[in-house]
Amino acid sequence: MYSRLKTHLLYSLSLFCLLVSTPVIAENLKMTVWKDPYCGCCVEWVDYLQANGFEIEVIESLRIGVREKLGIDMQYSSCHTAQIGDYVIEGHVPAEDIKRLLAEKPDAVGLAVPGMPIGSPGMDNPLYGGQKDRYHVLLLLKDGSSVIYNSY
Repeated sequence: MYSRLKTHLLYSLSLFCLLVSTPVIAENLKMTVWKDPYCGCCVEWVDYLQANGFEIEVIESLRIGVREKLGIDMQYSSCHTAQIGDYVIEGHVPAEDIKRLLAEKPDAVGLAVPGMPIGSPGMDNPLYGGQKDRYHVLLLLKDGSSVIYNSY
């Protein structure tokens, strides 16, 4: 009897430790993406995110006023804007950085990859011959500034 109780307790403790130590990625990976109806790299980025577990609602739009409404300064702009939970994602941000943002929950506006760096998700078309630009993923702070969140 004691042996069975001990085994049960050890099993329960192990399960509890596993659950507590496993980082919580997003409970909800639903994202809204505003994109130009004629932009191919935006489609590629959406496909990439869907392949990485995101559920995407696409709004075909010229995005007039969307960035401003969501708190993105023009210096951080790119070809598409997205919102996931309380965060804004601007440009070709890698899925792992978005998942990290959702897990860490910093007090910030969101993430941005300004411009359209070749080799970033959605900009990795074979037509570019394998070229890869170096770029930063920026964490956009609520005071309008940013810090480097990741580099590629």
